[in-house]
Amino acid sequence: MSNKGLIIEQRSRDIGDFLVGRYLPFRKKRMVGPFIFIDHMGPASIRPGNYLDVGQHPHIGLSTLTYLFEGQIHHKDSIGSDQIITPGSVNWMTAGKGVTHTERTPQQIRDGKTYPLHGFQIWVALPKDLEQMEPEFHHFEKDQLPNWEENGLKFRLVAGEGYHQKAPVPVYSSLFMLEIKSLQDTVLEIQDQVKGEIGICIIKGSITACGEVIEEGNMIVSKTEDACSVEVSNQTHLLLFGGEAFEDKRHIFWNFVSSSPQTIEQAKADWKNKDFPKVQGDDSYIDMP
Repeated sequence: MSNKGLIIEQRSRDIGDFLVGRYLPFRKKRMVGPFIFIDHMGPASIRPGNYLDVGQHPHIGLSTLTYLFEGQIHHKDSIGSDQIITPGSVNWMTAGKGVTHTERTPQQIRDGKTYPLHGFQIWVALPKDLEQMEPEFHHFEKDQLPNWEENGLKFRLVAGEGYHQKAPVPVYSSLFMLEIKSLQDTVLEIQDQVKGEIGICIIKGSITACGEVIEEGNMIVSKTEDACSVEVSNQTHLLLFGGEAFEDKRHIFWNFVSSSPQTIEQAKADWKNKDFPKVQGDDSYIDMP
C-alpha cells in the first residue's frame, strides 16, 4: 500500500436499536470502484425487544449485497423474492429502475432466546446504461463461492473476480470482494491479483502497511498502481474489495443512486406518492428523510 493511501476510520450512526459503522461514502473518497456504500452491521445481539425489523424501503440504480458472518436476516422484495440470509451466503438484489424490500429477524428465531447478528450491507452502483434495468434477485449459498487457502490465509471470493477466481454472483461491472482470514502472521499479496481501486476493511485484528499499523474498525484505500502487499497479523479478519471506477459521477440521496439528479428527484416523488412497487402482503412504509 502506498503511504499516500487514505486511512478511513469507521464512523458510527444509529438506526434505531443498532449502531452501524459507516465506511462509505467518505468525504475524501465517495466510492471505491463501483462500491458506493458499506455498512458494518453489528456485532449485535438479537433478542425480544431488539429484533431487526426494517420495513418497506426503496432502491434505484444499484445492487445490494448482504453478507453475514453471524445470524440470519429474512429478505422479502417487490419482485417476489423470499429468502433467509445465513452466514457465508450472498444476497444480491439489483434494484435497477426501482424495487422495494424488507429486512427482518426470521420468525423461527423469534423464540425468546438471544442470537448474534454480524455482517455487511453493501451497495454497488450500476453502470450508467443499466441504471434503469429490470430488478433482479439472486442468492448463493457459501459452498457455491470459490474458497481456498494460501500463504496462511483463508480466502472466500464473495463477488466478482480476483486471484484467478470468479464468483457466480451476476455482477454488472468489473469488481471484486473477498473475505480473508489469517491463520498466522503472514503477508497478503495484492499486486496483479485484482483489478481497479482497492479497499481493505479491517474487521478484526490488524494489518501493517508501509510501516504503519492499522487496527480493526478502520478501512484503508489505495489505487491499483500503489498496491503491493500488506502484513497481516494472526487471527485477522479482512474484507478486500474494489474494482474499476466509473467515468460518470454518481449522486446519492437516501437509498437512491443515479448518474442523473433528475432520476433521483423522480424516485423521491414516487416514494412520497407511494408509486413504488410493494412487497406482497406487507403494509409497512419507511418515510423518506
